[in-house]
Amino acid sequence: YGLGGSSIAMFGRVGGGIYTKAADVGADLVGKVVHGIPEDDPRNPATIADNVGDNVGDVAGMGSDLFGSFAESTCAALVIGSSIGLTGGWDAMVFPIIVSAVGVAVCLICSFLATNILPVKTEAGVENALKLQLISTTILMIPAVYGAAVGFLPGEFALNAAVGVDKTLTLHPWEAAVCVIMGAVGGLTIGLLTEYFTSHSYKPVREVANSCKTGAATNIIYGIALGYKSVIVPVIVLALVVYGSFTLCDMYGVALAAIGFLSNLATGLTIDVYGPVCDNAGGIAEMAELDPAVREKTDALDAAGNTTAAIGKGFAIGSAALVSLALFGAFVTRIRHSSNDELFS
Repeated sequence: YGLGGSSIAMFGRVGGGIYTKAADVGADLVGKVVHGIPEDDPRNPATIADNVGDNVGDVAGMGSDLFGSFAESTCAALVIGSSIGLTGGWDAMVFPIIVSAVGVAVCLICSFLATNILPVKTEAGVENALKLQLISTTILMIPAVYGAAVGFLPGEFALNAAVGVDKTLTLHPWEAAVCVIMGAVGGLTIGLLTEYFTSHSYKPVREVANSCKTGAATNIIYGIALGYKSVIVPVIVLALVVYGSFTLCDMYGVALAAIGFLSNLATGLTIDVYGPVCDNAGGIAEMAELDPAVREKTDALDAAGNTTAAIGKGFAIGSAALVSLALFGAFVTRIRHSSNDELFS
């Protein structure tokens, strides 16, 4: 099931990504360089290809990518935790699906923050509103997940360890809840760090822009160095989440952390798609020869959208690291069951 989502993601992200970048660069070369016409000019047919490519690579590709990770982490947790059903019953065994359902409900509730409670009134408030959505869903997930754990998991339940002969762990609801919460908080941390390194509101992007004054060489060197620097903290966060969740609940905890990482997927995917939608809106406004003030508005929205798109990529990469570990745990669990504990014991 998850493999199907990942397969479509490969075609959407790789094929669509190459298509949209080729169309974007081609449109700029033939338009700005050869003919000296502005970007997204209706006389340039490559503009249409650029807008279509955004939909394929950024919207469909990212959606299927995160869907694949979400499905794989849920399936991995179900396989690893299959032994829970012997002592905890059906409700305890389907706890990973309960977490996913709770995440959808939390994202739905928090959406009213942007539409009714704190609506955006200025261009500068767009980025903060999108960031508030991500923070609020993560904060609300903490009590919601703990309530679900207490409600659906028994006070004490047994779990067969992924590796080891006759090694059975005795777990409690709070331990499962903490694993999910660590994943959710880790995802938020990586998302906010991604925003810090990609938003024009903060120092790193402004320093890169300032380095352009001395030429292209310094710009490239500074940009690459900044990119390497930006991954230091996310790697440490992922390592801490994996260590903490494994210590509490073995490989089952890692799978739960992966689900927690993607628990507010509905909100994360929404703010990720925001960028391509605004970019396409600007292209349509230019091609339709609307008032220049319209293009200024869409450019301001697109600037905020570019940052939110980077946050979505941070979620996708971070979750993939956790999901790969969770799938390995599911593989080991299945092999042990099929071989009557002769392998990986």
